[in-house]
Amino acid sequence: MSITNTPTSNDACLSIVHSLMCHRQGGESETFAKRAIESLVKKLKEKKDELDSLITAITTNGAHPSKCVTIQRTLDGRLQVAGRKGFPHVIYARLWRWPDLHKNELKHVKYCQFAFDLKCDSVCVNPYHYERVVSPGIDLSGLTLSSSGPSGLMVKDEYEYEGQSSLPSAEGHMQTIQHPPSRPVAQEAFSTPALLPPAEGSSSASTSAFSSIAVGSTNATSTWTRNSNFTPNVPHHQNGHLQHHPPMAHPGHYWPVHNEIAFQPPISNHPAPEYWCSIAYFEMDVQVGETFKVPSNCPIVTVDGYVDPSGGDRFCLGQLSNVHRTEAIERARLHIGKGVQLECKGEGDVWVRCLSDHAVFVQSYYLDREAGRAPGDAVHKIYPSAYIKVFDLRQCHRQMQQQAATAQAAAAAQAAAVAGNIPGPGSVGGIAPAIGLSAAAGIGVDDLRRLCILRMSFVKGWGPDYPRQSIKETPCWIEIHLHRALQLLDEVLHTMPIADPQPLD
Repeated sequence: MSITNTPTSNDACLSIVHSLMCHRQGGESETFAKRAIESLVKKLKEKKDELDSLITAITTNGAHPSKCVTIQRTLDGRLQVAGRKGFPHVIYARLWRWPDLHKNELKHVKYCQFAFDLKCDSVCVNPYHYERVVSPGIDLSGLTLSSSGPSGLMVKDEYEYEGQSSLPSAEGHMQTIQHPPSRPVAQEAFSTPALLPPAEGSSSASTSAFSSIAVGSTNATSTWTRNSNFTPNVPHHQNGHLQHHPPMAHPGHYWPVHNEIAFQPPISNHPAPEYWCSIAYFEMDVQVGETFKVPSNCPIVTVDGYVDPSGGDRFCLGQLSNVHRTEAIERARLHIGKGVQLECKGEGDVWVRCLSDHAVFVQSYYLDREAGRAPGDAVHKIYPSAYIKVFDLRQCHRQMQQQAATAQAAAAAQAAAVAGNIPGPGSVGGIAPAIGLSAAAGIGVDDLRRLCILRMSFVKGWGPDYPRQSIKETPCWIEIHLHRALQLLDEVLHTMPIADPQPLD
Protein backbone atom coordinates (compact mmCIF):
# COMPACT_ATOMS: atom_id res chain seq x y z
CA MET A 1 0.00 0.00 0.00
CA SER A 2 1.03 3.56 -0.67
CA ILE A 3 0.39 4.71 2.88
CA THR A 4 3.06 3.32 5.17
CA ASN A 5 1.03 3.53 8.42
CA THR A 6 -2.02 1.76 7.05
CA PRO A 7 -3.02 -1.10 9.38
CA THR A 8 -3.59 -4.68 8.35
CA SER A 9 -5.95 -7.39 9.59
CA ASN A 10 -3.21 -8.52 12.00
CA ASP A 11 -3.35 -5.24 13.91
CA ALA A 12 -5.51 -4.62 16.96
CA CYS A 13 -9.14 -3.73 16.36
CA LEU A 14 -8.62 -0.34 18.00
CA SER A 15 -5.88 0.60 15.53
CA ILE A 16 -7.97 -0.49 12.54
CA VAL A 17 -11.02 1.41 13.80
CA HIS A 18 -8.95 4.55 14.39
CA SER A 19 -7.56 4.40 10.86
CA LEU A 20 -10.96 3.82 9.24
CA MET A 21 -12.49 6.63 11.33
CA CYS A 22 -10.07 9.05 9.69
CA HIS A 23 -11.74 8.39 6.33
CA ARG A 24 -15.37 8.90 7.33
CA GLN A 25 -17.27 11.62 5.50
CA GLY A 26 -18.80 13.36 8.50
CA GLY A 27 -22.48 12.81 7.81
CA GLU A 28 -23.01 10.82 11.01
CA SER A 29 -22.05 11.65 14.58
CA GLU A 30 -18.64 10.47 15.72
CA THR A 31 -20.25 8.16 18.28
CA PHE A 32 -22.47 6.45 15.73
CA ALA A 33 -19.65 6.14 13.18
CA LYS A 34 -17.28 4.62 15.74
CA ARG A 35 -19.83 2.04 16.89
CA ALA A 36 -20.70 1.11 13.30
CA ILE A 37 -17.04 0.67 12.35
CA GLU A 38 -16.20 -1.23 15.53
CA SER A 39 -19.09 -3.60 14.90
CA LEU A 40 -17.93 -4.26 11.35
CA VAL A 41 -14.27 -4.76 12.23
CA LYS A 42 -15.17 -7.27 14.98
CA LYS A 43 -17.34 -9.22 12.56
CA LEU A 44 -14.49 -9.36 10.05
CA LYS A 45 -11.71 -10.22 12.50
CA GLU A 46 -12.00 -13.93 11.63
CA LYS A 47 -12.07 -13.17 7.88
CA LYS A 48 -8.69 -11.54 7.48
CA ASP A 49 -8.72 -11.35 3.69
CA GLU A 50 -12.04 -9.48 3.71
CA LEU A 51 -10.87 -7.16 6.47
CA ASP A 52 -7.74 -6.39 4.44
CA SER A 53 -9.96 -5.72 1.43
CA LEU A 54 -12.02 -3.26 3.48
CA ILE A 55 -8.91 -1.48 4.76
CA THR A 56 -7.51 -1.27 1.23
CA ALA A 57 -10.74 0.04 -0.25
CA ILE A 58 -11.29 2.70 2.40
CA THR A 59 -7.72 3.95 2.85
CA THR A 60 -7.14 4.26 -0.91
CA ASN A 61 -10.61 5.68 -1.69
CA GLY A 62 -11.27 2.74 -3.99
CA ALA A 63 -8.15 3.30 -6.07
CA HIS A 64 -7.16 -0.36 -5.71
CA PRO A 65 -9.45 -3.31 -6.60
CA SER A 66 -10.95 -4.99 -3.55
CA LYS A 67 -12.94 -8.12 -2.77
CA CYS A 68 -16.43 -8.40 -1.29
CA VAL A 69 -16.60 -7.52 2.41
CA THR A 70 -19.47 -9.55 3.84
CA ILE A 71 -21.55 -9.81 6.98
CA GLN A 72 -24.46 -12.12 7.77
CA ARG A 73 -27.85 -10.97 6.45
CA THR A 74 -30.41 -10.42 9.20
CA LEU A 75 -34.02 -11.60 9.04
CA ASP A 76 -35.41 -8.22 8.00
CA GLY A 77 -32.25 -7.26 6.07
CA ARG A 78 -31.44 -4.39 8.41
CA LEU A 79 -28.54 -3.81 10.77
CA GLN A 80 -28.96 -2.17 14.18
CA VAL A 81 -26.26 0.22 15.32
CA ALA A 82 -26.54 2.47 18.39
CA GLY A 83 -30.30 1.99 18.62
CA ARG A 84 -30.88 2.75 14.93
CA LYS A 85 -31.72 0.33 12.17
CA GLY A 86 -30.68 0.62 8.54
CA PHE A 87 -29.62 -1.41 5.56
CA PRO A 88 -25.96 -2.35 6.12
CA HIS A 89 -24.62 -1.48 2.67
CA VAL A 90 -26.30 1.94 2.96
CA ILE A 91 -24.92 2.59 6.46
CA TYR A 92 -21.31 2.03 5.38
CA ALA A 93 -21.71 3.77 2.02
CA ARG A 94 -22.91 6.84 3.93
CA LEU A 95 -20.03 6.60 6.39
CA TRP A 96 -17.25 6.44 3.82
CA ARG A 97 -18.60 7.78 0.52
CA TRP A 98 -21.91 9.64 0.36
CA PRO A 99 -23.14 11.04 3.71
CA ASP A 100 -26.38 12.26 2.07
CA LEU A 101 -27.19 8.94 0.40
CA HIS A 102 -30.80 7.78 0.04
CA LYS A 103 -31.27 4.04 0.46
CA ASN A 104 -32.80 3.64 -3.01
CA GLU A 105 -29.82 5.24 -4.76
CA LEU A 106 -27.36 2.33 -4.64
CA LYS A 107 -26.63 -0.09 -7.47
CA HIS A 108 -24.01 -2.80 -7.10
CA VAL A 109 -21.13 -3.19 -9.53
CA LYS A 110 -21.19 -6.23 -11.81
CA TYR A 111 -18.35 -8.07 -10.09
CA CYS A 112 -19.90 -7.88 -6.60
CA GLN A 113 -20.96 -11.43 -5.73
CA PHE A 114 -22.81 -10.71 -2.47
CA ALA A 115 -24.57 -7.42 -3.22
CA PHE A 116 -27.57 -6.61 -1.04
CA ASP A 117 -30.00 -6.92 -3.96
CA LEU A 118 -28.81 -10.45 -4.76
CA LYS A 119 -30.51 -11.71 -1.58
CA CYS A 120 -27.60 -13.96 -0.55
CA ASP A 121 -27.16 -15.15 3.02
CA SER A 122 -24.20 -12.77 3.27
CA VAL A 123 -24.29 -9.08 2.34
CA CYS A 124 -21.39 -7.15 0.85
CA VAL A 125 -20.85 -3.82 2.62
CA ASN A 126 -17.78 -2.73 0.66
CA PRO A 127 -18.73 0.88 -0.25
CA TYR A 128 -16.69 0.63 -3.45
CA HIS A 129 -18.77 -2.29 -4.69
CA TYR A 130 -21.73 0.07 -5.13
CA GLU A 131 -22.43 2.97 -7.43
CA ARG A 132 -24.76 5.85 -6.76
CA VAL A 133 -27.68 6.29 -9.14
CA VAL A 134 -30.60 8.71 -9.28
CA SER A 135 -33.63 7.28 -7.48
CA PRO A 136 -36.29 6.27 -10.00
CA GLY A 137 -39.58 8.11 -9.65
CA ILE A 138 -38.08 11.27 -8.15
CA ASP A 139 -38.94 14.23 -10.32
CA LEU A 140 -37.78 17.57 -8.99
CA SER A 141 -38.27 19.34 -12.28
CA GLY A 142 -40.76 21.73 -10.73
CA LEU A 143 -38.44 23.01 -8.01
CA THR A 144 -36.10 25.95 -7.56
CA LEU A 145 -33.64 26.16 -4.69
CA SER A 146 -32.64 29.33 -2.87
CA SER A 147 -30.37 29.84 0.11
CA SER A 148 -32.26 28.55 3.13
CA GLY A 149 -34.00 25.55 4.68
CA PRO A 150 -33.08 21.89 5.12
CA SER A 151 -34.84 18.62 4.76
CA GLY A 152 -33.42 15.78 6.69
CA LEU A 153 -32.20 12.35 7.37
CA MET A 154 -33.88 9.33 8.86
CA VAL A 155 -32.90 9.03 12.49
CA LYS A 156 -34.73 7.55 15.45
CA ASP A 157 -34.96 10.35 18.00
CA GLU A 158 -37.77 11.01 20.46
CA TYR A 159 -37.76 12.75 23.81
CA GLU A 160 -37.34 9.43 25.61
CA TYR A 161 -34.49 7.00 25.10
CA GLU A 162 -32.83 5.81 21.93
CA GLY A 163 -32.92 2.15 22.87
CA GLN A 164 -36.49 1.49 21.74
CA SER A 165 -36.50 -0.99 18.91
CA SER A 166 -38.27 0.07 15.75
CA LEU A 167 -40.44 -2.33 13.85
CA PRO A 168 -39.21 -3.85 10.61
CA SER A 169 -40.38 -2.22 7.41
CA ALA A 170 -40.13 -3.06 3.76
CA GLU A 171 -37.66 -1.06 1.74
CA GLY A 172 -39.21 1.95 0.04
CA HIS A 173 -41.98 2.44 2.60
CA MET A 174 -42.68 5.54 4.68
CA GLN A 175 -39.67 7.39 6.04
CA THR A 176 -39.00 10.08 8.62
CA ILE A 177 -37.46 13.19 7.10
CA GLN A 178 -35.92 15.69 9.52
CA HIS A 179 -36.17 19.47 9.35
CA PRO A 180 -33.53 20.85 11.75
CA PRO A 181 -33.72 24.08 13.81
CA SER A 182 -33.50 27.47 12.16
CA ARG A 183 -32.10 30.87 12.86
CA PRO A 184 -33.26 34.18 11.37
CA VAL A 185 -31.36 35.78 8.50
CA ALA A 186 -31.71 39.06 6.63
CA GLN A 187 -34.31 38.86 3.91
CA GLU A 188 -35.04 40.72 0.71
CA ALA A 189 -38.43 42.15 -0.13
CA PHE A 190 -41.08 39.53 -0.83
CA SER A 191 -38.70 36.71 0.06
CA THR A 192 -39.84 33.66 2.00
CA PRO A 193 -38.50 33.00 5.52
CA ALA A 194 -35.14 31.26 5.53
CA LEU A 195 -33.82 28.27 7.42
CA LEU A 196 -30.18 27.88 8.29
CA PRO A 197 -28.40 25.20 10.33
CA PRO A 198 -26.88 25.85 13.72
CA ALA A 199 -23.44 27.44 13.52
CA GLU A 200 -21.23 24.39 13.83
CA GLY A 201 -18.07 23.18 12.22
CA SER A 202 -18.49 21.66 8.80
CA SER A 203 -17.03 18.53 7.34
CA SER A 204 -14.83 18.34 4.27
CA ALA A 205 -17.51 16.32 2.52
CA SER A 206 -20.06 19.12 2.51
CA THR A 207 -19.32 22.80 2.61
CA SER A 208 -22.18 24.89 1.31
CA ALA A 209 -25.09 26.31 3.30
CA PHE A 210 -28.46 24.70 3.75
CA SER A 211 -31.03 25.50 1.10
CA SER A 212 -34.80 25.67 1.31
CA ILE A 213 -37.11 25.12 -1.59
CA ALA A 214 -38.75 28.31 -2.82
CA VAL A 215 -42.00 27.70 -4.61
CA GLY A 216 -43.27 29.95 -7.36
CA SER A 217 -46.33 29.34 -9.47
CA THR A 218 -46.17 29.95 -13.19
CA ASN A 219 -44.77 27.49 -15.72
CA ALA A 220 -45.00 24.86 -13.01
CA THR A 221 -45.18 21.14 -13.54
CA SER A 222 -48.68 20.11 -12.49
CA THR A 223 -48.05 16.45 -11.72
CA TRP A 224 -45.58 14.40 -9.75
CA THR A 225 -44.48 12.47 -12.79
CA ARG A 226 -41.33 10.41 -13.24
CA ASN A 227 -38.56 11.81 -15.37
CA SER A 228 -35.62 9.48 -15.59
CA ASN A 229 -33.67 11.91 -17.79
CA PHE A 230 -33.59 14.54 -15.08
CA THR A 231 -30.80 14.51 -12.53
CA PRO A 232 -32.11 16.07 -9.31
CA ASN A 233 -30.00 18.10 -6.95
CA VAL A 234 -28.20 15.73 -4.64
CA PRO A 235 -28.62 16.65 -0.95
CA HIS A 236 -25.51 16.77 1.24
CA HIS A 237 -25.12 16.23 4.96
CA GLN A 238 -23.43 18.65 7.26
CA ASN A 239 -23.03 17.62 10.90
CA GLY A 240 -25.61 14.90 10.49
CA HIS A 241 -28.24 17.05 8.77
CA LEU A 242 -29.35 16.93 5.18
CA GLN A 243 -28.72 19.94 2.98
CA HIS A 244 -29.62 20.69 -0.62
CA HIS A 245 -27.38 22.26 -3.22
CA PRO A 246 -28.78 24.08 -6.25
CA PRO A 247 -29.55 21.68 -9.10
CA MET A 248 -27.99 21.60 -12.52
CA ALA A 249 -29.47 24.07 -14.98
CA HIS A 250 -32.27 22.74 -17.16
CA PRO A 251 -33.90 25.73 -18.92
CA GLY A 252 -37.66 25.68 -18.82
CA HIS A 253 -37.88 22.93 -16.19
CA TYR A 254 -37.93 24.97 -13.00
CA TRP A 255 -40.43 27.24 -11.39
CA PRO A 256 -39.31 30.90 -11.58
CA VAL A 257 -36.50 32.00 -9.31
CA HIS A 258 -38.11 35.41 -8.76
CA ASN A 259 -40.56 35.92 -5.94
CA GLU A 260 -43.59 36.14 -8.19
CA ILE A 261 -45.91 34.81 -5.52
CA ALA A 262 -46.34 38.35 -4.16
CA PHE A 263 -47.83 39.56 -7.45
CA GLN A 264 -50.11 36.64 -8.31
CA PRO A 265 -53.85 37.03 -8.73
CA PRO A 266 -56.01 34.81 -6.50
CA ILE A 267 -56.69 31.29 -7.72
CA SER A 268 -60.43 31.83 -7.31
CA ASN A 269 -62.68 34.87 -7.21
CA HIS A 270 -64.84 33.14 -4.63
CA PRO A 271 -64.84 35.13 -1.35
CA ALA A 272 -62.48 33.85 1.33
CA PRO A 273 -64.09 31.52 3.90
CA GLU A 274 -65.06 32.84 7.33
CA TYR A 275 -62.52 30.51 8.93
CA TRP A 276 -59.18 29.73 7.30
CA CYS A 277 -58.78 26.40 9.13
CA SER A 278 -60.35 24.11 11.70
CA ILE A 279 -58.29 22.02 14.11
CA ALA A 280 -59.38 18.75 15.72
CA TYR A 281 -57.38 17.26 18.60
CA PHE A 282 -56.99 13.49 18.98
CA GLU A 283 -55.57 11.11 21.55
CA MET A 284 -54.79 7.86 19.76
CA ASP A 285 -57.84 7.33 17.50
CA VAL A 286 -60.34 9.32 19.59
CA GLN A 287 -61.16 13.00 19.07
CA VAL A 288 -61.05 14.94 22.33
CA GLY A 289 -63.00 18.18 22.71
CA GLU A 290 -64.69 20.20 19.99
CA THR A 291 -63.14 21.25 16.70
CA PHE A 292 -61.40 24.62 17.00
CA LYS A 293 -62.07 27.08 14.16
CA VAL A 294 -59.64 29.88 13.33
CA PRO A 295 -61.16 33.06 11.82
CA SER A 296 -59.72 34.38 8.56
CA ASN A 297 -58.90 37.69 10.28
CA CYS A 298 -56.55 35.76 12.58
CA PRO A 299 -53.78 34.45 10.28
CA ILE A 300 -51.60 33.13 13.14
CA VAL A 301 -52.84 30.58 15.66
CA THR A 302 -50.96 28.82 18.45
CA VAL A 303 -51.74 25.25 19.51
CA ASP A 304 -50.13 24.60 22.91
CA GLY A 305 -50.39 22.42 26.01
CA TYR A 306 -51.64 25.12 28.37
CA VAL A 307 -55.11 25.78 29.80
CA ASP A 308 -56.43 29.19 28.68
CA PRO A 309 -60.05 28.54 27.58
CA SER A 310 -60.68 31.91 25.93
CA GLY A 311 -59.93 30.70 22.38
CA GLY A 312 -59.25 33.36 19.75
CA ASP A 313 -55.73 32.86 18.47
CA ARG A 314 -54.87 30.04 20.92
CA PHE A 315 -56.08 26.45 21.03
CA CYS A 316 -55.02 25.19 24.48
CA LEU A 317 -54.97 21.42 24.63
CA GLY A 318 -54.20 21.31 28.35
CA GLN A 319 -57.78 22.27 29.21
CA LEU A 320 -59.31 19.29 27.39
CA SER A 321 -60.34 16.30 29.50
CA ASN A 322 -60.67 12.68 28.45
CA VAL A 323 -61.99 10.01 30.81
CA HIS A 324 -60.18 7.33 28.80
CA ARG A 325 -56.80 9.09 28.94
CA THR A 326 -53.94 6.74 29.83
CA GLU A 327 -50.83 7.49 31.84
CA ALA A 328 -48.71 7.29 28.67
CA ILE A 329 -50.89 9.93 26.97
CA GLU A 330 -50.73 12.13 30.06
CA ARG A 331 -46.92 11.92 30.08
CA ALA A 332 -46.73 12.85 26.40
CA ARG A 333 -49.11 15.81 26.91
CA LEU A 334 -46.74 17.23 29.52
CA HIS A 335 -44.18 17.69 26.77
CA ILE A 336 -46.38 19.66 24.35
CA GLY A 337 -45.44 22.88 26.15
CA LYS A 338 -45.54 25.94 23.89
CA GLY A 339 -46.61 23.71 21.01
CA VAL A 340 -46.68 25.06 17.48
CA GLN A 341 -47.66 28.21 15.65
CA LEU A 342 -49.61 27.88 12.39
CA GLU A 343 -49.50 30.82 10.00
CA CYS A 344 -51.68 31.37 6.94
CA LYS A 345 -49.92 33.39 4.23
CA GLY A 346 -51.30 34.84 1.03
CA GLU A 347 -54.39 33.10 -0.26
CA GLY A 348 -53.84 29.92 1.75
CA ASP A 349 -50.21 28.81 2.10
CA VAL A 350 -49.41 27.48 5.57
CA TRP A 351 -46.19 27.72 7.60
CA VAL A 352 -45.40 26.01 10.91
CA ARG A 353 -43.13 27.22 13.68
CA CYS A 354 -42.22 24.69 16.37
CA LEU A 355 -42.29 26.53 19.72
CA SER A 356 -42.10 23.37 21.83
CA ASP A 357 -38.92 22.01 23.38
CA HIS A 358 -39.64 18.75 21.53
CA ALA A 359 -40.05 18.00 17.85
CA VAL A 360 -43.39 17.66 16.11
CA PHE A 361 -44.09 15.21 13.29
CA VAL A 362 -46.03 16.35 10.24
CA GLN A 363 -47.81 14.61 7.38
CA SER A 364 -47.62 17.07 4.49
CA TYR A 365 -47.97 16.36 0.76
CA TYR A 366 -46.14 19.61 0.05
CA LEU A 367 -43.08 18.54 2.04
CA ASP A 368 -43.29 15.10 0.44
CA ARG A 369 -42.88 16.69 -2.97
CA GLU A 370 -40.08 18.98 -1.78
CA ALA A 371 -38.24 15.89 -0.52
CA GLY A 372 -38.82 14.06 -3.80
CA ARG A 373 -41.15 11.54 -2.17
CA ALA A 374 -44.50 10.18 -3.32
CA PRO A 375 -47.56 11.73 -1.62
CA GLY A 376 -48.05 10.30 1.86
CA ASP A 377 -44.72 8.44 1.68
CA ALA A 378 -42.93 10.32 4.46
CA VAL A 379 -43.30 11.72 7.97
CA HIS A 380 -41.54 15.06 8.49
CA LYS A 381 -39.84 15.77 11.80
CA ILE A 382 -39.92 19.51 12.60
CA TYR A 383 -37.34 20.44 15.21
CA PRO A 384 -37.75 23.05 17.97
CA SER A 385 -37.38 26.62 16.60
CA ALA A 386 -37.76 25.43 13.00
CA TYR A 387 -40.01 27.57 10.76
CA ILE A 388 -41.06 25.79 7.61
CA LYS A 389 -43.69 25.84 4.90
CA VAL A 390 -45.96 22.80 5.04
CA PHE A 391 -48.72 23.64 2.55
CA ASP A 392 -48.80 25.38 -0.83
CA LEU A 393 -52.29 26.25 -2.08
CA ARG A 394 -51.41 26.49 -5.77
CA GLN A 395 -49.63 23.16 -5.79
CA CYS A 396 -52.62 21.60 -3.98
CA HIS A 397 -55.02 23.13 -6.52
CA ARG A 398 -53.04 21.79 -9.46
CA GLN A 399 -52.87 18.36 -7.86
CA MET A 400 -56.59 18.16 -7.13
CA GLN A 401 -57.39 19.27 -10.72
CA GLN A 402 -55.04 16.64 -12.14
CA GLN A 403 -56.29 13.84 -9.88
CA ALA A 404 -59.94 14.66 -10.50
CA ALA A 405 -59.39 14.73 -14.27
CA THR A 406 -57.42 11.48 -14.15
CA ALA A 407 -60.13 9.76 -12.13
CA GLN A 408 -62.87 10.92 -14.47
CA ALA A 409 -60.97 9.90 -17.59
CA ALA A 410 -60.13 6.51 -16.09
CA ALA A 411 -63.74 5.91 -15.07
CA ALA A 412 -64.97 6.73 -18.58
CA ALA A 413 -62.32 4.51 -20.18
CA GLN A 414 -63.11 1.69 -17.76
CA ALA A 415 -66.81 1.88 -18.58
CA ALA A 416 -66.00 1.81 -22.29
CA ALA A 417 -63.69 -1.18 -21.81
CA VAL A 418 -66.31 -3.14 -19.92
CA ALA A 419 -68.86 -2.31 -22.61
CA GLY A 420 -66.49 -3.75 -25.21
CA ASN A 421 -65.73 -0.47 -26.95
CA ILE A 422 -62.03 -0.91 -26.27
CA PRO A 423 -60.64 -4.24 -27.52
CA GLY A 424 -58.83 -6.24 -24.89
CA PRO A 425 -55.44 -7.94 -25.36
CA GLY A 426 -55.62 -10.82 -27.80
CA SER A 427 -59.22 -9.88 -28.66
CA VAL A 428 -60.50 -11.31 -25.40
CA GLY A 429 -63.05 -8.64 -24.65
CA GLY A 430 -62.43 -5.54 -22.55
CA ILE A 431 -62.08 -6.84 -19.00
CA ALA A 432 -58.26 -6.61 -18.83
CA PRO A 433 -58.05 -2.89 -19.67
CA ALA A 434 -60.91 -2.27 -17.26
CA ILE A 435 -58.94 -3.85 -14.44
CA GLY A 436 -55.91 -1.76 -15.35
CA LEU A 437 -57.97 1.43 -15.08
CA SER A 438 -59.73 0.52 -11.85
CA ALA A 439 -57.11 2.04 -9.54
CA ALA A 440 -57.25 5.47 -11.17
CA ALA A 441 -61.02 5.31 -11.47
CA GLY A 442 -61.22 4.56 -7.75
CA ILE A 443 -60.00 8.03 -6.74
CA GLY A 444 -62.88 9.50 -4.75
CA VAL A 445 -63.80 12.70 -2.95
CA ASP A 446 -62.10 11.48 0.23
CA ASP A 447 -58.81 11.00 -1.65
CA LEU A 448 -59.02 14.55 -2.99
CA ARG A 449 -60.04 15.92 0.42
CA ARG A 450 -56.85 14.52 1.95
CA LEU A 451 -54.90 17.00 -0.17
CA CYS A 452 -56.50 19.76 1.95
CA ILE A 453 -55.59 18.28 5.34
CA LEU A 454 -52.45 18.44 7.49
CA ARG A 455 -51.79 16.06 10.37
CA MET A 456 -49.33 16.77 13.15
CA SER A 457 -48.23 14.69 16.14
CA PHE A 458 -46.68 16.21 19.24
CA VAL A 459 -43.58 14.63 20.79
CA LYS A 460 -44.04 11.15 19.28
CA GLY A 461 -43.33 10.08 15.72
CA TRP A 462 -44.75 7.22 13.69
CA GLY A 463 -43.67 5.08 10.76
CA PRO A 464 -40.97 2.40 10.42
CA ASP A 465 -38.47 4.38 12.50
CA TYR A 466 -40.82 4.20 15.51
CA PRO A 467 -42.92 1.57 17.31
CA ARG A 468 -46.09 3.31 16.05
CA GLN A 469 -47.04 2.63 12.44
CA SER A 470 -49.90 5.15 12.18
CA ILE A 471 -50.53 8.64 13.54
CA LYS A 472 -53.62 7.15 15.20
CA GLU A 473 -51.25 5.25 17.48
CA THR A 474 -49.59 8.45 18.74
CA PRO A 475 -50.71 9.84 22.10
CA CYS A 476 -51.58 13.42 21.06
CA TRP A 477 -52.04 14.82 17.58
CA ILE A 478 -54.06 17.32 15.59
CA GLU A 479 -55.76 17.30 12.21
CA ILE A 480 -55.94 20.63 10.39
CA HIS A 481 -58.57 21.16 7.69
CA LEU A 482 -57.67 24.05 5.37
CA HIS A 483 -60.87 25.79 4.34
CA ARG A 484 -59.64 27.72 1.30
CA ALA A 485 -58.27 24.51 -0.18
CA LEU A 486 -61.56 22.72 0.52
CA GLN A 487 -63.36 25.64 -1.12
CA LEU A 488 -61.22 25.23 -4.24
CA LEU A 489 -61.82 21.47 -4.22
CA ASP A 490 -65.54 22.12 -4.16
CA GLU A 491 -65.15 24.33 -7.24
CA VAL A 492 -63.10 21.65 -9.01
CA LEU A 493 -65.73 19.01 -8.28
CA HIS A 494 -68.52 21.30 -9.51
CA THR A 495 -66.75 21.91 -12.81
CA MET A 496 -66.29 18.19 -13.47
CA PRO A 497 -69.04 16.86 -15.76
CA ILE A 498 -70.79 13.83 -14.28
CA ALA A 499 -71.79 11.01 -16.60
CA ASP A 500 -75.47 10.05 -16.61
CA PRO A 501 -76.10 6.88 -14.60
CA GLN A 502 -76.77 3.85 -16.74
CA PRO A 503 -79.72 1.59 -15.90
CA LEU A 504 -78.79 -1.78 -14.45
CA ASP A 505 -79.70 -4.80 -16.53
